[in-house]
Amino acid sequence: MRVMVFVKATEDSEKGLQPTAETTKMFEAMGKFNEELVKAGVMLTGDGLKPSSQGKRIAFDGPKRSVIDGPFAETRELVAGYWIWEVKDMAEAVEWAKRCPNPMPGPSELEIRPFYEMADFADVVTPEIVERDGRLRDQLKDR
Repeated sequence: MRVMVFVKATEDSEKGLQPTAETTKMFEAMGKFNEELVKAGVMLTGDGLKPSSQGKRIAFDGPKRSVIDGPFAETRELVAGYWIWEVKDMAEAVEWAKRCPNPMPGPSELEIRPFYEMADFADVVTPEIVERDGRLRDQLKDR
């Protein structure tokens, strides 16, 4: 089972990372945790994201597209980083997440969401769609 683990943004993360002794310790602890995830075969990828002030949103309304410049409101709804993990089930993902060092200087949250798999759409996808999806995934692995 693949899951995405979101590191939720905080007011501090939206200000951008400031080099302090605290952020250095945080990076060291997170690096050790990431090493554990990799050694266990859990972590597929992960990264931190710059503040939303450096981001854009594209709003869709039928054929119309609008670009919205950051920063975005509702900091607690924003994502500051992510991992993609391969785990046997949600319980394993929760156990790993509980071992994570606090990813922010103050209170923070992680959110775990499972990916859809082709099997979830078995009643609506054709064999051609499954085959095309498999080819695309193979091409991505070759990069």
